[in-house]
Amino acid sequence: MSPEMEFYLTKRCEDPDLPLQPPIGRSGRQETGRQSFSIDAANEFDPLFEDMYDWCELQGLDIDTLIHEEGTAQMEINFRHGDPLSLADQVFVFKRTMREAALKHDVAATFMAKPVSNEPGSAMHLHQSVVDLNTGESIFSDAQGKMSELFLHHIGGLQKYIPEILPLLAPNVNSFRRFLPDTSAPVNVEWGLENRTCGLRVPDSDSQNRRVENRLPGADANVYLAIAGSLLCGYLGMMKKINPSAPVQGRAYERRNLRLPLTLEAALERMEHSKVIREYLSPEFVKGYIAVKRVEHENFKQVISSWEREFLLLSV
Repeated sequence: MSPEMEFYLTKRCEDPDLPLQPPIGRSGRQETGRQSFSIDAANEFDPLFEDMYDWCELQGLDIDTLIHEEGTAQMEINFRHGDPLSLADQVFVFKRTMREAALKHDVAATFMAKPVSNEPGSAMHLHQSVVDLNTGESIFSDAQGKMSELFLHHIGGLQKYIPEILPLLAPNVNSFRRFLPDTSAPVNVEWGLENRTCGLRVPDSDSQNRRVENRLPGADANVYLAIAGSLLCGYLGMMKKINPSAPVQGRAYERRNLRLPLTLEAALERMEHSKVIREYLSPEFVKGYIAVKRVEHENFKQVISSWEREFLLLSV
């Protein structure tokens, strides 16, 4: 696995009713627009990131690159490929480390899936591959270096079962605000070569590094459950020899055959009725997880939002 963690830096805010604002960088200014991949924009927070890198090194976190993402003051940290459980441990520790480094510099770091209106959401993209235990060679490529049947079945399993384990990848009401067309987030489980409009992207690589990027998980997901769920879907595809759909060329947003559940309620219901997911994750886990998420959702429904007061208070 190789996770990519997206997050926002924001001004610290004590009032949850107020929208989040970009923090002030070392230049004394806020970002005013999107600056994807900008080195200067990332350098605005060099003192913070220097602490983050130092603390990660002391803890043995194998982080790779830091980039400025599309959103205003949105960043992304990439981890090197490695053992799934080890990477889950590292991501779990990194999130706390990042938040502590931000607080030291009087800003906040948030891993909410959609913390800022009219900005892209934050994902936890999961690059996953499988190698032969004895040879170390990728089983996703055949002897000619092309996509193997196992690789295609792995993708087929992701397509079939991700909608049934979606609450593991999108565990909160806020998670589903990310899944909007043209917001750098997928809305289905279509797949394609170097196609970032699909939920499943196959990056261009050599035969040994062939992998699939699951773009569905949000940065707010429990990393252990997201990785386990994503690998389970691929495993089921290989075991059941599930063929994928044809790869998408061009925009995948308008495709409707492989859509996701639109709400947390619908996703929980679909997971609840999945016999295969209950079989592999255990009935006890599925029952307990869904019960917790439904209680959280009931709490959410008791909150009256500022949007409702603004648009309904005097007009209905």
